[in-house]
Amino acid sequence: MVSNIMATFQVPVLDNNFDNWNIKMKALLGAHDVWEVMEKCYTEPENEATLSQPQNESLKDSRKRDKKAFYLIYQALDDNGFEKVLSTTSAKKAWENLQTSYKGTEQVKKVHLQVLRGEFESLQMKGSESISDSFSRVLVVSNQLKRKGEKLEDVRIMEKMLHSLDPKFEHIVLTIEETKNLEEISIEQLMGSL
Repeated sequence: MVSNIMATFQVPVLDNNFDNWNIKMKALLGAHDVWEVMEKCYTEPENEATLSQPQNESLKDSRKRDKKAFYLIYQALDDNGFEKVLSTTSAKKAWENLQTSYKGTEQVKKVHLQVLRGEFESLQMKGSESISDSFSRVLVVSNQLKRKGEKLEDVRIMEKMLHSLDPKFEHIVLTIEETKNLEEISIEQLMGSL
């Protein structure tokens, strides 16, 4: 039964949105019970002859899981992505190469994070936009910030949602701020209140 379910999973293809692909692949690799290999990367012993039977079995299992993870990663790549990982010797190294290639170096990450912070701070409801669409834009940017490592509390996101609304909603915002404790409600509850 489980193998039939596993066979129905589709491998997400890596496109220009590495962050979303990364999340989907982590879920897929976890579902195939190979994510641990990606996190810990097994090491090849210098001399297999010195291994005990349990160590040998563990090594064999680690190799098998690494190859399975490698295969799933390969399935998700186009020719360009495949070339980036072709010379790697483990699934973990392939994963790291892809992260570096698509997410950039630390300096690029910092710059991108700064851009996202500025975008978050400047978010305002557009004239013809619905509250739902405005909240969706705030959530998209806040989720991008979180994926880049930003510590962003839900209260801060809800405050941004409220303060980015059109001035015609000011009386509603004031009522919500006076009657609800943002630390005790969820983003979904706030959206429902509006």
